[in-house]
Amino acid sequence: MSDDRFQILTEKVDDLVDICADMKRENQLLKASENSWHSERKQLMDKNKDAKSKLESILVRLKAMDNS
Repeated sequence: MSDDRFQILTEKVDDLVDICADMKRENQLLKASENSWHSERKQLMDKNKDAKSKLESILVRLKAMDNS
C-alpha cells in the first residue's frame, strides 16, 4: 500500500473514531433527557391522580349535600 493511500485510510479511520465519539456523547445526552422526561411524566401522572381523587371526593360530598 502506498504512503498516500495509507494516509487517506488513516484519516478516514480517524474521522470515523471522531464520529463514534460524537455519537456516544449525543446518545448519553439523549438518554439523560429521556430519563428526565420519564421522571417528569411520572410526577405529572401522580399529580393528575391526586387531583382526580380530590375531585371525586368533592363530588361525593356535593351529592351527599344534595341528598340531605
